[in-house]
Amino acid sequence: MKLLIETVENTNFLIEEVEGKKSYFIEGVFIQTEKPNKNNRVYKFDHMKRVVDNYRRDYIDQNMAWGELNHPDKPTINLDRVSHLITKLDPDGTNFVGKAKIVDTPTGNIVKGLLDGGGKLGVSTRGVGSLKPHGGYHIVQEDFQLATAGDIVANPSGMNCFVNALAENAEWIYDAVKGEWKKEIVYEAHKKVRLLSKSKIEEKSLEIFTKIMNEIT
Repeated sequence: MKLLIETVENTNFLIEEVEGKKSYFIEGVFIQTEKPNKNNRVYKFDHMKRVVDNYRRDYIDQNMAWGELNHPDKPTINLDRVSHLITKLDPDGTNFVGKAKIVDTPTGNIVKGLLDGGGKLGVSTRGVGSLKPHGGYHIVQEDFQLATAGDIVANPSGMNCFVNALAENAEWIYDAVKGEWKKEIVYEAHKKVRLLSKSKIEEKSLEIFTKIMNEIT
């Protein structure tokens, strides 16, 4: 499956001050459905409602719906990069509106500093799923799984777009034994090496390494 990253623009970063203490929040549309987005992809509302309901039950209601500062190149949450906790995600027409609180982590404090300095940031969803071409755009299929309803990102341009394109170009598979997502080419490489005799490992490893480098460059 593909790593799918979608940026929305109509979210707000809010600063609330109570008794001299500031609290920072993200609020607004997190997920858009039923129309092509900037990546020429369409998410169906009925399917995304099931995805969001599951995400709310398994993560938001458990206080585990974390988001990161900047996108990693994989569909899992890195706790050392967490900057905020998503506390709300509800349907509003064909969209889903959410709210998240910026937390006191190193990356969360970077976000607070950027906002205090007048900086502007964006919010992006991250998940994995397959695509089906239809009428000049791509329909996101029902195997889509949401990794996070919102990462905090700089407005995508230049190198950021290039990095996202590289990440989305990889195929991802779920390793049920280890309970984690892996890039398919790396996962297959590990399987092949494990099956080799000792005398063939060095020769085959070089071949696999060359293939991986050709895939990602």
